[in-house]
Amino acid sequence: MPFTFEKTKLPGVVVCKPRIFADDRGYFFESWNLRDFAEGGIHETFVQDNQSASVKNTIRGLHYQAKPFQQAKLVRVLSGAILDCAVDLRPHSPTFKQSLLYELTDEKGISLFIPEGFAHGFRVLSDKAVVLYKASAFYAPEYDRGIAWNDPDLHIDWGIESPILSEKDKNQPRLRNIDHAEL
Repeated sequence: MPFTFEKTKLPGVVVCKPRIFADDRGYFFESWNLRDFAEGGIHETFVQDNQSASVKNTIRGLHYQAKPFQQAKLVRVLSGAILDCAVDLRPHSPTFKQSLLYELTDEKGISLFIPEGFAHGFRVLSDKAVVLYKASAFYAPEYDRGIAWNDPDLHIDWGIESPILSEKDKNQPRLRNIDHAEL
């Protein structure tokens, strides 16, 4: 199989490692394959690709879409390095409010699969990073939600105290102040 799939401490979040073929010209790998991912336990149909470019010490997130437009995501770095973050927002999950931080780089080609019911964000570690993620639901602006990147109830160690943030991300609510019925 061209991929290995590693479970994480958060049920449903999976590290997807491709088999990379390298030679004098460079490298080649499959970054996503419907059949192989299904065999690895990931049965998503992705409907939209999103791409962002950000400078060092930017944090994007923590974002999610409310019901009924929740999104699963497959996140990969095209250029640079990020510290990717998934936060379990499933109220009845044994890992509710827990997070996973995982470094993704362009050199390794690793993707992180984040299922529905999670918030997602990342911090840029390199001078610049280009991030691509597949989404299982279309963007629905009226269901676009977020949580404060530095919510003290989440205990996320981003490794930075004063990141570069969008105005939207500067004003996100704490998890305790969101409508949990939307999760």
